[in-house]
Amino acid sequence: MDKLALGTLGQHLQSLRLAQGWSLSQLAAAAGIAKSNLSRLEQGNGNPTLDTIWRLAVQLKVPFGTLVAPIAVPLGEDGVEVRLLNQGKDHPQVDAYWMRCAPHTTRLAEPHTPGARESLTLISGHLEAGPEGDTRRLSAGDSLTFAADRPHLYRTGDAWATLLLSVVYHEEERR
Repeated sequence: MDKLALGTLGQHLQSLRLAQGWSLSQLAAAAGIAKSNLSRLEQGNGNPTLDTIWRLAVQLKVPFGTLVAPIAVPLGEDGVEVRLLNQGKDHPQVDAYWMRCAPHTTRLAEPHTPGARESLTLISGHLEAGPEGDTRRLSAGDSLTFAADRPHLYRTGDAWATLLLSVVYHEEERR
């Protein structure tokens, strides 16, 4: 992530944290990250992983897309790139993402907020995806919907996989 995107993410994260009355120490402890790392992130420094950003969003009780909405560049690590395409303003809230996974990549995803459901459609390649212990193999054109409020994964074989992904956050589950 470039310096501008890091600074934007840091400022947005800090404003969400303060709006919810969390101290730096409280949010860091709840998300399982070092207070110094959270402080650096809010200052626009560091190199946060997708998992770190995800854990912060879950603890702040906001969709991942809300936390990364101000960032225009794809976020990526370990062979996975994700970019928010659009974030709905209706209820339930729906976030739409583009995602690309390199060959021989396994991405273990943290649970979303309670009640969240994820739908994906594979654009190209082959992909194994779904909740841990209940995955499905997909080919281009296949779609899958599953409860995303538990750990889930994306696993590629010998080729790149590109997909469209949406997450529906049910209003009664978001407080």
